Amino acid sequence: MTGDARFEDGGDKPLRLKALDEMDLSVLSALAQDAVFPASEMQWLPRRRRFAILLNRFRWEDADRATTRRRAVERVQSVLSIEDVRKVQSQGVPRGDSEVILSLLSISFEAGEDGTGRVTLTLAGDGAIALEVDALEILLQDVTRPYIAPSKKTPDHPE
Repeated sequence: MTGDARFEDGGDKPLRLKALDEMDLSVLSALAQDAVFPASEMQWLPRRRRFAILLNRFRWEDADRATTRRRAVERVQSVLSIEDVRKVQSQGVPRGDSEVILSLLSISFEAGEDGTGRVTLTLAGDGAIALEVDALEILLQDVTRPYIAPSKKTPDHPE
């Protein structure tokens, strides 16, 4: 995993991780799990071959410390950027309603025989966004300081 993320007690260093293989992607996917975003915050830039989303994600990397201190898991806004994108397709994503709120469940990668592949963003409610890519290169980068959401609710993930 490349990047400069450091999770030190008391530190609020922004997360910046790049996934270049499936092992990296599993870590990145876990950190982005349960992130929410309005459909208007997705953008495909075909000339730059980039697909980006401004996410509102839980800081899962800090969840154990939050539980120990009996406080809500903080949220942070992050940019999820997928590079070398050739094609974008969506299924079950409402069209025409840019303010519908989407919830990201996972990010996966299926490698093709020629080094290319497909990145799939699985969304709650049976939605998905599939991106055909020339290579796996995904960046997750925090862009705001952490904060506690007014609801103070954290998704429950039974073990």
